[in-house]
Amino acid sequence: MSTPLAAVRAVLARRADEPGALLPILHEVQDQLGCIPADVVPEIAGALNLSRAEVHGVITYYHHFRSEPAGRHVIQVCRAEACQALGADALLAHAERRLGCRSHSSSADGRYTLEPVFCLGLCASSPAIVIDERLHARVSPAAFDRLIGALEEDTAEAAR
Repeated sequence: MSTPLAAVRAVLARRADEPGALLPILHEVQDQLGCIPADVVPEIAGALNLSRAEVHGVITYYHHFRSEPAGRHVIQVCRAEACQALGADALLAHAERRLGCRSHSSSADGRYTLEPVFCLGLCASSPAIVIDERLHARVSPAAFDRLIGALEEDTAEAAR
């Protein structure tokens, strides 16, 4: 089993010479490791002749990238204007209570990660969320509870 640093070095060996390599590298590292650990940022920066601050800035700017592993299920709540106008703020607050974690964090049991995002492209069907890369439109707090309940049932079924 390779270490995170070995995995990053393999990605860098393949991609460092590509034009605009930083984003593809970050995507591939996160796909392989589940996140972009802070201790690999200097390696990425050095390979691309960037500062650690530049690489860190890109990681923190884009909501897709994370520095810590995500929970088993990633829930994204749209915070764009159309969704806010139709109840996204209340939905996000409800999600925090239901999942037991704040935005930009994971539940203590590692089951859920809650991320606010800006514009999922479902403005006409607001408020919108994504659960594990699957879009859901017109989500009320009650609908949210049903969706999370279905995840919990699937998890319980798989454990049997």
